[in-house]
Amino acid sequence: MERTLISSLSEHKGKEVTINGWVNVARLQGKMAFFDFRDRSGAVQGVVFGKPEVLEVANQLKFSYVVAVTGIVNERPEKMRNDKVQNGDIELEITGIEILSASEPMPFDMDSELNLDTLLDYRPLTLRRDKERAMFKIQSEILVAYRGYLGSQGFTEFQAPKLVGGDAEGGAEVFKVKYFKGVEASLATSPQLYKQIMAGVFERVFAVGPTFRAEKSATTRHLSEISMLDLEMAFIKDHTDVITLVTGLMRAITAHLNTVCAAELELLGQPLALAPETFPVMTLREAQALILKETGVDKTKEPDLEPEDERFLCDYANKNLGSDFVFVTHFPTSKRPFYTHIDPETPEFTRSFDLLFRGLEMCSGGQRVHKYEDLVERIKGKGLDPDKFQFYLQAFKYGIPPHGGIGLGLERLTAKFCGVANVKEATLFPRDINRIDTFTSKEQSDEADF
Repeated sequence: MERTLISSLSEHKGKEVTINGWVNVARLQGKMAFFDFRDRSGAVQGVVFGKPEVLEVANQLKFSYVVAVTGIVNERPEKMRNDKVQNGDIELEITGIEILSASEPMPFDMDSELNLDTLLDYRPLTLRRDKERAMFKIQSEILVAYRGYLGSQGFTEFQAPKLVGGDAEGGAEVFKVKYFKGVEASLATSPQLYKQIMAGVFERVFAVGPTFRAEKSATTRHLSEISMLDLEMAFIKDHTDVITLVTGLMRAITAHLNTVCAAELELLGQPLALAPETFPVMTLREAQALILKETGVDKTKEPDLEPEDERFLCDYANKNLGSDFVFVTHFPTSKRPFYTHIDPETPEFTRSFDLLFRGLEMCSGGQRVHKYEDLVERIKGKGLDPDKFQFYLQAFKYGIPPHGGIGLGLERLTAKFCGVANVKEATLFPRDINRIDTFTSKEQSDEADF
């Protein structure tokens, strides 16, 4: 018999069907047995009674057994219905069971609160929990909404290389790779240079893929491998055009999740994100002045925001401005990469911004330098050698329009939509200073935060 998905069972009332899936709950009660089965589409209750040959197989079933189950879809009596759960109006009267794969007992209680080490050491198993499946369903739908919105705005997706001959921002914290003929390459820390090149091809482009940072950081917000959502757009007047685009993007992602992942957000206990038509925008110095006014802490000369500043600004915006998102603009020229456009009216600051969401920086972006001579001078000004950027500089030597863009961290965005404190929880298979699947050093724990 052809397989029926659990989500479609209500369409087959009174008929015999076959489902495939896992045993979520097994309750054996003498001459009867009750089960909860799940597949990719949902869950349903099944019951065995009056069939000794089926009950004999049913008594072997335990949590996480993989089965093919044949049964009749029956409506539940009115008093036994539960309209608050999927398939709460039906149950499967089981007429046959085939065990496709047995399961050993789980090494932990699937319903308990797990510490981070256990959660990640047993990742192939913990990903099957309701919370994790909800979280990564949300992550998947973020990508759906991201691609869908940018497609509607005339963007073209491209694949940026992950093996590069130099670092996009001239940093030292890269993973080195031995390449052919004695050449030393590295894993890409960003697709930045390539998306700027591609802005000269398609005007509006985006890329989705991993990037790598060899930062020796063990915090709740850092990873060694990051899934980045990058975009670049040409023919802008300044960074405010990028802010407008990103506002629309985040509103589209939020609306999509509120619709498609309402059940998952409810399971995770997360309120719908506040995403007004326009997000609050303030310069770095305005943000620091607000912090001084509201908290009495003077950070008005600092070159960047501290984590506690990001949390304060988002909390303030949520309570006073009706938004979970905040843009902070005009970071110091000395602290931004060479390709960041300087604000001609205040040359000590750049036409750049960070987007904060629920207390954490989600992305950095801004207008880029598009004139060849200016870009060469900026490269030199950062102490870098323009000769090492000749491949990249070709695009600018032969005409690139004014452009700008962002780099957005998928795991951070997922973590904040899902309400988890550590970005590793929002990463399928996290890599950091201590872990690549299992610990690289058992002396250190994933719980470390410094």
